[in-house]
Amino acid sequence: MLTLASKLKRDDGVKSGRSSNTAPESTRRVSIRDRLLFVLHCTCKVNFPDVNKLHYFQLTVTPDEGYYQGGKFQFEIDVPEAYNMVPPRVKCLTRIWHPNITETGEICLSLLREHSIDGTGWAPTRTLKDVVWGLNSLFTDLLNFDDPLNIEAAEHHLRDKVNWHVVIMVLLGDNISSSNG
Repeated sequence: MLTLASKLKRDDGVKSGRSSNTAPESTRRVSIRDRLLFVLHCTCKVNFPDVNKLHYFQLTVTPDEGYYQGGKFQFEIDVPEAYNMVPPRVKCLTRIWHPNITETGEICLSLLREHSIDGTGWAPTRTLKDVVWGLNSLFTDLLNFDDPLNIEAAEHHLRDKVNWHVVIMVLLGDNISSSNG
């Protein structure tokens, strides 16, 4: 299993040319989309539902390993005007039983925290690609039962791993059949 750090090191894309403050808003929005689409992991797909709203897009993650392998998970990502000084707003749209994602779609991912005392939160040097890699990694190496947002899911895993896995499989089945129907 690859770690997020090794995935990011493998990414040899050059972080170049920040847009100037004098560039038109539409140009800055396009550059957000273009930078994001530069190279994505094969388990990630980006969709812009409204071509006039380049600050809003959906990410589909289809894990190819781990507990959630075979699932299809949708996230909505809204890039605020204050980006890159603040993180994008992210919500999971797919029903999931996950220690780091609530049933209402809230996500616990350190780089999405605007303020962090441990230095792992959002920083202006982070990119949308970091967000995509982080969301993708929530299904593998960033799956965290020790510091959960969804305490009930984490406790369920600790209490009964077999039943927890059954619940995951049922939700994955619902997820797969609803995306095919």
